[in-house]
Amino acid sequence: MKFLHTMIRVGDLEKSINFYTNALGMTLIKKNEYPDGKFTLAFMGYSKDGPQIELTYNWDTNKYNIGDGFGHIALAVDDINLACDTVIAAGGKVTRKPGPMKFGTTVIAFVEDPDGYKIELINN
Repeated sequence: MKFLHTMIRVGDLEKSINFYTNALGMTLIKKNEYPDGKFTLAFMGYSKDGPQIELTYNWDTNKYNIGDGFGHIALAVDDINLACDTVIAAGGKVTRKPGPMKFGTTVIAFVEDPDGYKIELINN
């Protein structure tokens, strides 16, 4: 088996693509429109062969409740301070500044995408 992707629903596809591209350095790997179903899928990632995030945009919905079961997406970064600065420069939001995790020593930070999904940055 191989891990392929995680799907999240987004309210503004272009805004989300810009965030994942400019703030997190991902690439738009594939984008498909389904007019009969009135939705678009955009796959974001660092490699077309690696795990991806599937952004699902339903044309008639511009906001979702994230729910209390979803936690976060985690990304490893080489320079957590630079990563947070890049998110801010791209118009993103840092919700937890870099620092050691509670009860541990691993340096982490949290940011949010345009729809409020949490993304944990873990310093390599």
